[in-house]
Amino acid sequence: MSTLLLVQTSLYGAQGASSQLAERFVADWRKRNPGGRVVVRDLAEDPAPHLTAERFQAFSTAAENRTPQQQEVVAYSDALISELRSADTVVFAVPMYNFSVPSTLRAYFDHIARAGVTFRYTSAGPEGLLKGRRTYVFITRGGVYPESADTQTPYLRQFLGFIGLEPEFVFAEGLAHGEESRLRSLAGARERIASLAAVDLAA
Repeated sequence: MSTLLLVQTSLYGAQGASSQLAERFVADWRKRNPGGRVVVRDLAEDPAPHLTAERFQAFSTAAENRTPQQQEVVAYSDALISELRSADTVVFAVPMYNFSVPSTLRAYFDHIARAGVTFRYTSAGPEGLLKGRRTYVFITRGGVYPESADTQTPYLRQFLGFIGLEPEFVFAEGLAHGEESRLRSLAGARERIASLAAVDLAA
């Protein structure tokens, strides 16, 4: 059975533009995978704790030496990673907040970046251990940001690539530049979603 993991980060929940685009993709995915399973990780509703020295030390402590509190911390991280491992398709809905990704997503990343678990270092350099999953990132922005001012895409590509995921990006920009700009950008994003569905069907 195919599994899709949807990671939502919008403060506005299902009403957020990034959430709505991601849900449109998920609806198409359900049609192509009628027996598939969708797992939703809503980081606005249920945020991951921010990384602290204590939490970081729990990850680096040998399993047999962990305290009960450290075991709880690692179990939480393991559960997030298990969701990723069980997914054939991973979808991130990412609005821009203050020129970056939501802090909840950063905190989530801090819990899934685990040496020897989701990545490892080799003589040839770091190697991601979550390869083979189709990954899509839906980015929504109130303004329009050229490549030189885009702080989100390079970061997301680098981090996701570090753990072995190769993302396809879908953008909707200029959403705060008036109704015409908003509708035009969302229509372009929906066309992109349709093209991604066509590629999936042909694969």
